[in-house]
Amino acid sequence: MTWLPTSLRARLVITFTLVAISASVMVAGLGYQLVRRELLGRVEQHTVAEVRDTLSTITLPIGTADVVWASGSTITDGDLRDLVAALDGPRRDVIITYGHQWRASPDARVTLADVPDQLRWRAAQRLVYQRIRVRDEPYLVVAAQIHRVNHNGQPKPTGLTGYVFLSLSNEEEVLTRLRTSLAQAGLITLIIALSVALFSARQVLLPVRRLGAAARALGAGELHVRLPIRGRDELAELTATFNETAAALERTVSELRSLESMSRRFVADVSHELRTPLAAMTAVTDMLSEEAKSLPDDVGEAVQIVIREIERLQVLVDHLIEISRFDSGAAVLRQERVDVADTLTDCLEMRGWADQVKLNVPSGLTFLLDARRFDVIIANLVGNALRHGAPPVIVTARLVEDGLEVLVRDHGPGIPKEALPHVFDRFYKAGADRARSDGSGLGLAIAKANAELHGGSITVELCDPGTLFRVYIPRWPEGGGG
Repeated sequence: MTWLPTSLRARLVITFTLVAISASVMVAGLGYQLVRRELLGRVEQHTVAEVRDTLSTITLPIGTADVVWASGSTITDGDLRDLVAALDGPRRDVIITYGHQWRASPDARVTLADVPDQLRWRAAQRLVYQRIRVRDEPYLVVAAQIHRVNHNGQPKPTGLTGYVFLSLSNEEEVLTRLRTSLAQAGLITLIIALSVALFSARQVLLPVRRLGAAARALGAGELHVRLPIRGRDELAELTATFNETAAALERTVSELRSLESMSRRFVADVSHELRTPLAAMTAVTDMLSEEAKSLPDDVGEAVQIVIREIERLQVLVDHLIEISRFDSGAAVLRQERVDVADTLTDCLEMRGWADQVKLNVPSGLTFLLDARRFDVIIANLVGNALRHGAPPVIVTARLVEDGLEVLVRDHGPGIPKEALPHVFDRFYKAGADRARSDGSGLGLAIAKANAELHGGSITVELCDPGTLFRVYIPRWPEGGGG
């Protein structure tokens, strides 16, 4: 798996460093090649010119004006030695050949076998030179056939061939030192480039980090966050855009909060205002319910409908008032140690559900609760199970490791799977049959809010058959816990 940097800073530093390395390598490589070519070129030119001049001034003492060499015996070993001495010099090894005869410089480190075959063939035609390595030592080899001018002024080959080996060790040492110096300079350049890259990346990414921190603060609700604008580059434009967006978001959120506050206040005011006429209507319906049996059938049925709707409206108003308390932050938790079994039994008996619900609670189980709010939680869950589920409805309470757990289980058809994420939403009713029910659509939302006020939670899951609601209330610290 290929490792790739993910942070923008790492990518900037790596890119900047790679560019610096590439530029350093290119400059060092070109500089080295230029120096090497110039150095070796001068050595070659000087050596070739010197050999050529030496050959042109050599006096061959043997032969006549018309005959270059009468026979092979015309050339003596002393002649070959003289020619070697004429071409010899510092750092040079010279080899002169004539037919099968050859003579080398004293203490020569090369032999005739070190001369490349192609160079020998080319030397028969003209003066040539070539760089070679002999036993890992560099040499420049200059090779040429020695000519002699006859009485007609025409150069004639003598059959003599000279090979001048010039050691290039000094030049190689110079180039080695140059490579070392260039490598050190490249390392220094790399360190400088890396330092500049880190500094530049920090300077470039500082506004980006500030933008990131400001965006996180904005997401956390600090809508007043703004950033100073520095310069006139793209980052400054981005900062200005961020400030404008933050200002627009702050205005929008302020308007929404104001509208939400007005809406909550309106619901609370309307709910409270409805309480008075509802109280009067409830008193009237109590009288009507007593007389409904003596009224004609149509009138009696109408009276029952009015009574049911007034009761439903009373529940809705009570729920709206309760919800408005949670929304305004006015809901207060008043905890006391209660007997859980007694509290659950009272909740069921007060609503006439004792015969319809099976209760499983260990005797003597006590816990620190707000009894009124705990009653609201259980009443909403059990009422929901009785209205929309099927018997048996079972309520189980037990202590768990770090709190109290209450399970409310029915054995009905269950909540549709797609409705599970929304059962605690306000005014949500799953299915058409539930939409026509007497419930307000706020009961489960109120139960959830009361559980969360205790620091706990409510979850729902499907069973086979039915639905299971799980209430969890955590154990409070010593001195205030259950």
